[in-house]
Amino acid sequence: MDMDVKEKAVREHLNWQGKIEVVSRVRIANKDDLSVAYTPGVAQPCLEIEKNPSLSYSMTRRGNLVAVITNGTAVLGLGDIGPLASMPVMEGKCALFKEFGGVDAIPICIRSKDPEEFVHAVELISYSFGGINLEDIAAPLCFEIERKLKERLDIPVFHDDQHGTAIVVGAALTNALKLAGKRIDNITAVINGPGAAGLAIARLLLQMGIGNLILCDRDGALYEGCPRNDAEQKAVVGMTNKLGIRGTLAEAMKGADVFIGVSRPNMVTAEMVRSMSEKPIVFAMANPTPEIMPEEALAGGAFIVGTGRSDFPNQINNLLAFPGIFKGALAVRAAAINDEMKLAAASGIAGLVDDNALCPEYILPDPFDRRVADAVAKAVSDTALQMGLARQ
Repeated sequence: MDMDVKEKAVREHLNWQGKIEVVSRVRIANKDDLSVAYTPGVAQPCLEIEKNPSLSYSMTRRGNLVAVITNGTAVLGLGDIGPLASMPVMEGKCALFKEFGGVDAIPICIRSKDPEEFVHAVELISYSFGGINLEDIAAPLCFEIERKLKERLDIPVFHDDQHGTAIVVGAALTNALKLAGKRIDNITAVINGPGAAGLAIARLLLQMGIGNLILCDRDGALYEGCPRNDAEQKAVVGMTNKLGIRGTLAEAMKGADVFIGVSRPNMVTAEMVRSMSEKPIVFAMANPTPEIMPEEALAGGAFIVGTGRSDFPNQINNLLAFPGIFKGALAVRAAAINDEMKLAAASGIAGLVDDNALCPEYILPDPFDRRVADAVAKAVSDTALQMGLARQ
């Protein structure tokens, strides 16, 4: 990161003293206003909600309010810095929700690494919100937390580091394959980094009908029965690596159509890209330094390159997904965000790039394209209605 950016960020955070604030939606200028907004009039809406809890969505801000919740164990590229130090990131996420999706969000930083304690804390406050966005929680803790919260809550629970990343990768791959003239059911993709994001990407690509998928960790390809597989990996690895490859990342990439990196810097060389199939697609998303720099990937013959960075073409950015996903889910009071809604979101993002504009340097809409959140929201809400997950 540029030192000027670091210094400016510190200076501006001291100046802002927080990136979000509470703003009243009502005018309270006299006694009549006060009696309606607060006592004694407020008692009646309370009684109405007591009789019909669903009115909490229309009589309070719950219907457009998301909790952005972390324990600070996997913050951006910083790792386990704790809940207090994670607050600037959580505030930033809340600001993005509002700015790009019109969704109100509140940062909540929980001081616990115990999954049951964390889940119980979220469960106790869940009535205040229409959705839960889990953020920057380390694997494998994040899997257990999300699974338990989905079981216990009747509102959407969404771990953006997993599913937001997967959705945008799905959109990027849809358009990249269109340009390359390839079908997803005929390709092989290699995912390096079988953690939270990598496994979520794998699950979504399997849902999309990918031909073959190979997951790699730092020691190479994972395969069914591999002693390195953890519990979460076992559930996915059994559906991947159809040829049983057991070699290094370099060996796994030979002949592959797509490389997807959610791992560490400098894991891939131009020679490894050169060993891939015709018109190779490289999504190197390690931040701030990708698995291979775009210029090196292109020198190795890459047809399309995407990264997680804004200073290169084809930024694979969660901002394209999460504001619209929650906007759509909240609009119909969805009880959950399921696989079909995620696939619809990916399709909605991909569809915003017109065929006439589609090219190797432009496979995703710009994060500042204000059409994105509405397109994703419509795709998500329509799917929720079709699947009976809507409550409106």
